[in-house]
Amino acid sequence: MPPVLVVNAGSSSLKVKLLPQGHAFLVERIGGDVAGSSSLGALPVTGVRDHADALRACLELLGAYVPLAEVRAVGHRVVHGGERYTAPVVVDEGVLADLEGLSHLAPLHNPPNLEGIRAARALLDVPQVAVFDTAFHASLPPHAYLYGLPRSLYEARGVRRYGFHGPSHDFVTRRAAEVLGRARASLKLVSLHLGNGASAAAVSGGRSVDTTMGMTPLAGLVMGTRAGDVDPGVLLYLLEGGMSVAELSELLNKRSGLLGLSGVSNDMRDVARAAAEGDAAAAEAVAVFCYRVRLAVGALTAAMGGLDAVIFTGGIGQHDAAVRARSLAGLEVLGIELDAARNDAHETRISADGSRVAVLVIATDEERMIAEAAVAVLGLA
Repeated sequence: MPPVLVVNAGSSSLKVKLLPQGHAFLVERIGGDVAGSSSLGALPVTGVRDHADALRACLELLGAYVPLAEVRAVGHRVVHGGERYTAPVVVDEGVLADLEGLSHLAPLHNPPNLEGIRAARALLDVPQVAVFDTAFHASLPPHAYLYGLPRSLYEARGVRRYGFHGPSHDFVTRRAAEVLGRARASLKLVSLHLGNGASAAAVSGGRSVDTTMGMTPLAGLVMGTRAGDVDPGVLLYLLEGGMSVAELSELLNKRSGLLGLSGVSNDMRDVARAAAEGDAAAAEAVAVFCYRVRLAVGALTAAMGGLDAVIFTGGIGQHDAAVRARSLAGLEVLGIELDAARNDAHETRISADGSRVAVLVIATDEERMIAEAAVAVLGLA
C-alpha cells in the first residue's frame, strides 16, 4: 500500500494515522484545554485553536520522520453520505457542496468531518477521498430502511434508516470469514461494534441487510452518552413540557446512555467498577446496555433467518469479557454457547467447541478500510 493519511475529525477531536507505517496522532478538546498524543512521542499542541491547527501540528511532527511528499492521498471518514454517496468518492468542490447539504442528516458529525477535509486540502496537495460510514449499509432493503411515516418524508427529505460504523462492520465480517475458513458470501453474521458509540449489523451473504442505528447515529443500542432507541412519545412529552429542541438534542446525545443511566460515567469501565462496589444505578446501567445488545442479536438473527457467528468489536466488545458473557446469556436457544475460559482470556474464538454458532472477538481497523478504499478509488499502486 502506498502511504495514505487517514483523517477522522470529530466535533472537538482529530485522529490522524499514516498507513501502512502506522504512525498515529490524536488531538483532543480542540477549542478548549487542548491535549495531544502520538505514537512518535509528545505532540506539541500549543496554539492549536481549530482542526486546521491540529492537523498542522500532526503533520509537523510526522514530517520529522516521514517525508510528507511521499503521502499519496488522504482518506477521510465522513459519517453521512445520504443516498447519493454509497461508495468512496474523490473530493472536489461539488462533492464538498453536496456534503454540506447533507449536514442536516448528521449535524453533530458531518460539519467537523468537513472541517477535516478542508484543513487537509489546504495543507497537502494530494487527492482527498471521502469514505462514508453509511456506505456499507446502502444494501439495506426498503423493508429495513423505511420508517412507518408518510412516504413523502422519505422522498422529499431523505427520512429513512441509513446505518453507521460501516467500515468497522465491513472489516470485522471480512476477518470473521477468514477465521471461520468460509466465504463471507456464505455466512449470516451479527457484528457488534460496542464502544462509546455502539451499533449492531446483520450481514448476510456479505451484505448489510439491517442495522440498529437509523437516520442518525442516535438510534439503536445504549451508548456512552447517547440514548439509543426511545419511544418518540417521550420526546413529544419533553417538548410539550417546555424543553427546547437544542436542550433535547443535548439530552439525547450528550447526557444519556451509560452516563445518564448510571450518573457515574460514559465509560463502561468506570460504570462496571461502580456497580461492583454496590452502586445500584450503575448496575442497572450495565444491565440495560447488555439487554439491548441481547435483543439486537435476536432481532438481527430473525432478520437473516439464521446465524453462523456473532462478532464482538470496539473498545467494549474487544476488552470487556463480562459484557460479552452477559449480552449472550440466554441465547442458547439460538445455538450460542460461550466458553467462559476462552472469553476471560480474550481469545479470538470464545464459543464452546460444541456451539452451533461461533462467537468471535476481532479488533476492528476502520483506518485500514478507509486507506484501502482511497487507494482503490484512485487506482494507486
